[in-house]
Amino acid sequence: MKKRSVMAATAVFTATFAMPAVLNAQDQPRPGISCPVDHDKLADILKKSVKPGGGPSNGGLDNNEWAAVVDRQGVVCAVAYSGNKADDQWLGSRAIAAEKANTANAFSLKDKAMATANLYAGAQPGGFLFGAALGNPPSPEALYAGSPDNFGTANDPMVGKPIGGTIVFGGGLALYDGNGITGALGVSGDSSCADHNVAWRVRHQLGLDRVPAGVSPNMKDAIIYDIGPDGKSPSGFGHPKCNGKEDQIAVDLGAGVSGNVVR
Repeated sequence: MKKRSVMAATAVFTATFAMPAVLNAQDQPRPGISCPVDHDKLADILKKSVKPGGGPSNGGLDNNEWAAVVDRQGVVCAVAYSGNKADDQWLGSRAIAAEKANTANAFSLKDKAMATANLYAGAQPGGFLFGAALGNPPSPEALYAGSPDNFGTANDPMVGKPIGGTIVFGGGLALYDGNGITGALGVSGDSSCADHNVAWRVRHQLGLDRVPAGVSPNMKDAIIYDIGPDGKSPSGFGHPKCNGKEDQIAVDLGAGVSGNVVR
């Protein structure tokens, strides 16, 4: 009886102290299977893609921007900003950039890309994706872990963690190399229309824009400006125009389609 009691106590002790280790392991940062972009390259190209960094105008407020990249598993690979310090761009856009990257990755396939801008119309009341923005909520523990001093650096505490989140306006694009989808990019810090233009520029400069097909008329993942006065999108994948010249610049870039287009 004594032997059985000792064995039972040992089992209880082991289970009690082993369980937190298992649970904690789930919360630990984990490396992605393959990161398509590192921090330094992302930061360099982002700076060159916004006006404050010496790049072109994107039609909106011409703010500095945040950018984030996730791998195909949705694990954050890199987070960067275009300014000289973190508060040179909207602080709230760090989280949004990461969630845009997660969304574009989550809704894109090897043979068909879906930009976050393509989700807008379907996510409105009565749309076929209504409620999508509330699905897959982001992880606050991952978004706000670590020291703010490291936000946007190579040591950003989001790196190595799945963030989650679903954003249904412009700024998120899937990344494609010659073998298929490798993850996604999210950009935030300006109007959503300008964010899309910046993301388009960055993706092109990264050489990860070999998009096989998409829902826009050019068979890519361009933003579709076809929402009419009645609020309807003939294509079903439309996005509203913003207040600047973002739509004109998007058309020039090949990043956008204007008019009453039909899928």
